[in-house]
Amino acid sequence: MNTPTRTPSDSPHPDGGAEPSAPAPGSAERRRPPRGGAFWRTLRDGHAPLAWFAVAMAVLALWCAVGVLVDGRVVEGEPTWAKPFKFAVSFGLYAGTIAWMLAHVGRFRRTLWWLGTALVALFLIPEIAVITLQAARGVPSHFNVSGSLEGTLYGIMGGAAYAGWLLTLALGVLLVLQRRADTAMTWAVGLGLLVSLAGMSTGYLMTAPTPEQVQAMESGAEVAMVGSHGVGGSAAGSMPVTGWETRQGDLRVAHFVGLHALQVLPLVAAGLLAAAGRFPRLRSAGVRARLVVVAGLGYGGLGGLLLWQALRGQAPLAPDAATLLAAGALAAAVAAATAGVLAWAPRAAARS
Repeated sequence: MNTPTRTPSDSPHPDGGAEPSAPAPGSAERRRPPRGGAFWRTLRDGHAPLAWFAVAMAVLALWCAVGVLVDGRVVEGEPTWAKPFKFAVSFGLYAGTIAWMLAHVGRFRRTLWWLGTALVALFLIPEIAVITLQAARGVPSHFNVSGSLEGTLYGIMGGAAYAGWLLTLALGVLLVLQRRADTAMTWAVGLGLLVSLAGMSTGYLMTAPTPEQVQAMESGAEVAMVGSHGVGGSAAGSMPVTGWETRQGDLRVAHFVGLHALQVLPLVAAGLLAAAGRFPRLRSAGVRARLVVVAGLGYGGLGGLLLWQALRGQAPLAPDAATLLAAGALAAAVAAATAGVLAWAPRAAARS
């Protein structure tokens, strides 16, 4: 029997025609995960601009890693190339994840393609370009209003961040509306995008001027920086690699954790599906979906806890008794909910 060939109208490019529904991630059909070239083709077919941007970020991360080693300049207490390195890794993961998600859609393909392209053009490229440029100049990128150029570049970053949030929201709505064979992956994508948007939103808390900056502006003095990721205490210490504060609250921790829910929760769903062959209680799609919901709520709760800790001026590694008590309660709730889902699993599997 002849296999029908794919016509140009089946192309995922927006100029093509209708696209047949692609197999959903975590579908009942068991296949080996794509490796090497096959995985790259999956990303490229999902959204070529996002896939190539992820490759560019990998190259930039390598460049910045070399820069950290050979360039002795320091900006805000860390090597000047450390910030673009961290953003290159983060943006590369973000772009690659969205491209992977778009490779498994059957509805709204044309709209999703244009939204993904706008995400690259209006958010990712402007943001990383300014961060890299300022690192090359040896000056801060965030909160820097020390001159007309710095203020303009910081304004571009702010506009790009707003565009990124809105475009991610639009992408999230259309991705959640996709039909998937595995309900656990549907929940993972939806909750991952929701928590990621919440994590992105914490960035806006950093743009507010600190009390010291407000006092200086009210006195008529010129200020070089407006906004801060630190809350209370002294900004004299930072952790290696991450650069997070050791002597004051740091809003970047909750920002980081929330933002990467986009990778964590789909990985949880994929891991549960992979484990279903060995653990009978995970063979029910409903059981896996409930476990993903528990993981999503727990992960979102962790982001909220870290934000609450930072807003009270506590360094990430110096939680007080209230923070530890809240963390223990969150862990206990997640453990109890997980145990409850698994205890109910045999009945759920019998119905599925």
